[in-house]
Amino acid sequence: MTEKSRTVNRWYAAFTKGTDFDSWGQLVEAAEAYSSLAKELNKGTSIENQMFQHEQKKLMMKIAICLDMRSKTLLSTQEFAEVHISYEDIKKVGEVLRNLMLGWNEPFPVRVEVPSIIGNDGESIFNTTEFVLAGESGTLLPRIPYETGYHRLTVRIDKIGLKDAASYINTYFSIHVRDSDSVSVTASQDTPVSNRKDGNYVLFGVDVELQRHIERLPKGTAIFFELKHYKPKKNIISTKCFAFMEQDEIRNGPACIELYQKPTDFRRKKLNLLTSKPLYLHLTLTIHDE
Repeated sequence: MTEKSRTVNRWYAAFTKGTDFDSWGQLVEAAEAYSSLAKELNKGTSIENQMFQHEQKKLMMKIAICLDMRSKTLLSTQEFAEVHISYEDIKKVGEVLRNLMLGWNEPFPVRVEVPSIIGNDGESIFNTTEFVLAGESGTLLPRIPYETGYHRLTVRIDKIGLKDAASYINTYFSIHVRDSDSVSVTASQDTPVSNRKDGNYVLFGVDVELQRHIERLPKGTAIFFELKHYKPKKNIISTKCFAFMEQDEIRNGPACIELYQKPTDFRRKKLNLLTSKPLYLHLTLTIHDE
């Protein structure tokens, strides 16, 4: 048996230990087991680790996210869907781990976002291939089902104005929905990357579906748009700026919202404009009542 096989077997044994605790109702022990295994898997996905192939690392990152989500689910009393993952779902994720050496050709059983690797300066680090996974195809979610008496929202990101727009490579937006305490209200989404430019604008023309009915948003909720781009010299993904739209600004039609300097302030307490020039994030909002 190779070292690689032994490592995967050890991971799966640790996973089984966690699910045993989970099934017995020993929530703290299960959460600790899941969290510990998630850390081990994340170590295995580092750029320096040559034991696993890229596709395997991609699966390992997703498994680690699910383990962390299950750990938080067990310890949390808050009912936000994006941080909850069921026991049945984590068991399905375990099958991916068990078959890591053989390969996994089916869709991943749980929808998760491809994670970033955080550097010392707080920016997300990817090698070239990892960056493509995270940004090129995006992680946009479909429109939520219709419910009588409730409205759904589609936000089209049309374009963003930047004084040096032509210099940005592989730009994309991460969209987050946060309440007034900075708690996530829905799952975050990433748009596909865009390299289309027109003067001082990066063009997107992409629709983002809000993952909760408008009437069900907690009071004080805001939708955040983080602009990210690839820096080839540093080989990192960097956040350029962010913008946000507050709950009372949600209405049909076009909207232009201001851009703020990073880091993203989800609490909206310390805001500094990116520029004094008339450059904005241009959106088109569509509220669906059927």
